[in-house]
Amino acid sequence: MTASDLQSLLITTLLRDHGGDRRRWRLVLGEVKVYPLATHPHCNWSVTPSGAFDDIDAVETLVDRVRAQHPIVSLC
Repeated sequence: MTASDLQSLLITTLLRDHGGDRRRWRLVLGEVKVYPLATHPHCNWSVTPSGAFDDIDAVETLVDRVRAQHPIVSLC
């Protein structure tokens, strides 16, 4: 899975679970940051959501679930 695939998965799931539109969730989610496996062998990605408390909570809850299934992503 690539970082852009992961971002699409997160946004699609947020839309399904919480409504709204893709643009809003893309802004709340921000970029998927990918780190080198040498320094992050268990999970090499993170997001830094911003916005309303409820939106951030929705993203962080989803990220916890998705990270268990997709701990490693690639840039491309």
